[in-house]
Amino acid sequence: MLKAVKVKPNSKIQKITEEADGSLNVHLKSHPVDGKANDELIKLLAEKFNVPKSYVTIKSGLSSRQKLVEIDV
Repeated sequence: MLKAVKVKPNSKIQKITEEADGSLNVHLKSHPVDGKANDELIKLLAEKFNVPKSYVTIKSGLSSRQKLVEIDV
């Protein structure tokens, strides 16, 4: 399953909200430095969809706030 994800790093709380079009807004505590925010994003999405972290792949947007993420369920 492919999901469009909009990431907001440096948030006070971690949360995932789903938009009407099926895309996700993800608030992360991590700073976007050295891939820390991407690692936190993968961990949160794996927990939300109840899959191992290895099943979550960022397909595009590694250094962008707009990402395309593939989740194998």
